[in-house]
Amino acid sequence: MIRVVLPHHLRTLAQVGKEIEVQVEGAATLASLLGALEAQYPVLRGTIRDYGTLERRPFIRFFACGLDLSLEPPNTPLPHEVVSGVESFRIVGAMAGG
Repeated sequence: MIRVVLPHHLRTLAQVGKEIEVQVEGAATLASLLGALEAQYPVLRGTIRDYGTLERRPFIRFFACGLDLSLEPPNTPLPHEVVSGVESFRIVGAMAGG
């Protein structure tokens, strides 16, 4: 099980707590994790990734093990610490302005 931390607005939409667990079938990549997350919580479809292109939405960032994975290709393997459940995968709603 992969632990995923969602931003407040997505937790509210999905009616879940701060951290959820997602089971990924096959290789644990960014794309497979997001696909499993959207399958488990259909209300999140289109909020993290675009419906048609499956590209990350603007102002959504992905972090794991202190690394920003937001610009990595979808087939990028997740760090072992995330796959083993030691670390969580964080989806963060970025803020604009300053």
